[in-house]
Amino acid sequence: MIDISPSVMQFLLAFVVVAPLLGAAAALLPAPPGLKGKSPDQAVLRHGVTVTGAILLAALALTAGFDHDDPSRMQATTDVSWIRALDVRIHLGVDGISLPLLVLTALLTFLCALHSYFKPPTGPSPKAFVALLLVLEAGTLATFAVLDLVLFFLAFEMVLVPMYFLIARWGGEGRRAAAGKFILYTLLGSVVMLLGLLLVGIKGGTFDMVALAADNGRGLTTSVQVTAVLAIGVGLAVKTPMWPLHSWLPDAHTAAPTVGSVLLAGVLLKTGTYGFVRIALPLAPDGMRTLAPYLAAFAAVGIVYGSLACLALARSGAKGDLKRLIAYSSVGHMGFVLLGIATLTPTGVNGALFANIAHGLITGLLFFLVGAVKDRYGTADLDTLAGATGAALYGRAPRLGALLAFAAVASLGLPGLAGFWGEMLALFAAFDPAEGLSRPAYLVFMVLGGLGTLLTAAYLLIVVRRVCMGGPRPAGEPELADVRAYELAAWTPLAALTVLAGLWPAVLLGLTDPAVQQLLAGGTQ
Repeated sequence: MIDISPSVMQFLLAFVVVAPLLGAAAALLPAPPGLKGKSPDQAVLRHGVTVTGAILLAALALTAGFDHDDPSRMQATTDVSWIRALDVRIHLGVDGISLPLLVLTALLTFLCALHSYFKPPTGPSPKAFVALLLVLEAGTLATFAVLDLVLFFLAFEMVLVPMYFLIARWGGEGRRAAAGKFILYTLLGSVVMLLGLLLVGIKGGTFDMVALAADNGRGLTTSVQVTAVLAIGVGLAVKTPMWPLHSWLPDAHTAAPTVGSVLLAGVLLKTGTYGFVRIALPLAPDGMRTLAPYLAAFAAVGIVYGSLACLALARSGAKGDLKRLIAYSSVGHMGFVLLGIATLTPTGVNGALFANIAHGLITGLLFFLVGAVKDRYGTADLDTLAGATGAALYGRAPRLGALLAFAAVASLGLPGLAGFWGEMLALFAAFDPAEGLSRPAYLVFMVLGGLGTLLTAAYLLIVVRRVCMGGPRPAGEPELADVRAYELAAWTPLAALTVLAGLWPAVLLGLTDPAVQQLLAGGTQ
């Protein structure tokens, strides 16, 4: 920890939330003559790298100044009145639960901006692309930083519009239908969620999440809590996405540009699971206890369903799209996050938060790699990639093939890499759920989760065999470009953090555990 004054910490968090919006507005302005470089398009893409880089540096400074000895306390807080008649406040703050997600969002957005600078997505004006990317970052960062229910809803919804246009304007085949499905599902879920948030705020007498968490549901009857968790949970489950509310996800990922898929999987899905931990658990504990077994059941089914869907796409002759397969894998991986939350234990919630970060790192890397494979081969169709002898990335682009294999084994939960700890903790927690929950039922969920890990290993190893292995390059077929310098710059941080989180999980768990313990014991300070 570096000794940074509270006022500077307050400024850093406010800067992290507001700077992307200011950067988005600046991106739409004409570039000053001295900063145009070779073209205005290059200037605006460089602007995106600069702004996201500054936000990442501010997030890292915030982390350095964070009091790691007291991660359960809200730090760098701002609390000013906004809409006095409704008692809606601009209340910002971070603790050990939200800080890792803030840094993950800032990192992935910067890497996407860097990737886009060297390989701009095919589509309309880069000005609009950079502006939308920054608005998307602003909404996601605000979701993890705000401590008012109304602001949380506004930030939660803010990410929908830029992601819709990123898919619809810069996506691939079927992009408009996929974008329409994405916005329809998420908006319908959000309408229901808003009703639940209003119910909690009105019945609790305030929209302040810290005050409501400290009250720990004592001002709400059990029936109100159950109704609120059900309504809020639907909106969060759509964004997570939880089976069977997941069907928008594969289409969105398949059609989205590479950076859109990275951000969608890496950070947008986390806003849903974060909402369960930040809002549902502390604000309506009795409602969560009543509905937790159902949440765990849907999560366990989602784990198996996602893995079986991936196995079906991976088999020869299925014409499975590699991006679609990775999208279905997210349904399974996020199932582990929901299962951990549904145990209502510190072990399970810590596992869920760890799995959130691990999934963001690993799946972000996977979508970068799949985008590179598609760029080189012109397709992500597995049958086309495998062909008669296999795509043979090991022989034609060895570094690309090695990175793809690394990301695959990280995704299947190999011990020593980040993907292992979250899933293991979720399964351990299901073995011994919170008091009052049916242990036999959770043992069944644990077995289904264990089966899901085996199926995950099966389909990912099939993908590695079909894409990376094969015979020599046929005569007359052009050489493949191996990993380029800008790709290495964008991918190395994700690979390195995947290893570090796998070898030293205590660094992340040391942040989350005190905050989770206090949250489950009766809210935050």
